[in-house]
Amino acid sequence: MTNIGWSLVDVASLLLESEEREAVRGDLEEINEGAWSGLLDVLGLIVRREAALWKSWQPWLAAFGLAFPSSFLLMGLSLSVSRTSQHWINPQADGLAMGSAWLLICHVLLLIGWSWSGGFVVGSLSRRTLWVSIAATCSPCLFCLTRFGVQSLPPVCLFLFLAPAIWGVRQGLRRTRIQLSWAVILAALVTVLMVFTWSNVGLWALNWALLWPAWYMVATARSNDGWKKRVW
Repeated sequence: MTNIGWSLVDVASLLLESEEREAVRGDLEEINEGAWSGLLDVLGLIVRREAALWKSWQPWLAAFGLAFPSSFLLMGLSLSVSRTSQHWINPQADGLAMGSAWLLICHVLLLIGWSWSGGFVVGSLSRRTLWVSIAATCSPCLFCLTRFGVQSLPPVCLFLFLAPAIWGVRQGLRRTRIQLSWAVILAALVTVLMVFTWSNVGLWALNWALLWPAWYMVATARSNDGWKKRVW
């Protein structure tokens, strides 16, 4: 039982930073504390560390102000892109008008831009609480997956946004801000595309909320001076 207890201590310690993990294990060995008491101490420390992270506004905004609501909107856009693409490539379907083709292109670009910028902001705001943001994204995905009823499309079409979103999260984890010029270009592009699709009745009113991550990146972007690494 003692070996099992210390094994659990080692597993729980993985949730701590590497330096803190070694210090905690050293302290437990010095005071010669039992395995089960040590496990409670480690778990208590993890809870206190996690609670301290949620005293700031960034994790709340990333998980419940961005990841959770954006997942619903991006799944809707993913489904729209999938259905329009299916209609476009199906030789037995009626041909799309040129305007519809342009709307499809705009939707694809918006899907990539919104997903990437949202993922970047989530990654930069919730580096140590990313698991909560991931859970906030997965819960709407599972909800919609269980109620998916489009016979002609596979359920995976709901998740077209995940690839650019994951790419954005990885970039956000590497750096919290990007070059100002790139941020302005991205924000301006998604805004212009949004205006074009909105004027052609191509999106919901709630989709306007997906613009704020790109403009947040502009507000927090770095100037060219001192920024050496490329994001793209």
